[in-house]
Amino acid sequence: MLLKEFRDFINKGNLLAIAVGFVIGGTFAGLVTALVEDVIMPIVAIPFGQPNFDKALILHINDAEIRFGAFLTVAVTFVSISFVLFLMLKAYNKATGSQAAPPPTAEVALLTAIHEELTMIRQQGSAK
Repeated sequence: MLLKEFRDFINKGNLLAIAVGFVIGGTFAGLVTALVEDVIMPIVAIPFGQPNFDKALILHINDAEIRFGAFLTVAVTFVSISFVLFLMLKAYNKATGSQAAPPPTAEVALLTAIHEELTMIRQQGSAK
């Protein structure tokens, strides 16, 4: 009985989709990280003479090391991954015809505001 429930749980479509997305996301992050470290960072680091900011930008104050370069490397990686994901989602939305929901009409916005106001009044009345 327990094994059957577990099998049913594993075979649910959402869980499998999440697992596949997780694995693909991990490999995608590795791909983009390699792109950033091996292609983009050497181009960006040309003015500093080193292909990696980790050792190029370090501030020494007394015994402390402030590693601006390591942070900059991670920031460039983050922006690169975000930009590539943005482009992929944009292409996906264009291919599937998906678009963001249009903004609500003035009537819908007014009705929403009235609903929220009535809900707040009702909550205040029940609190008394």
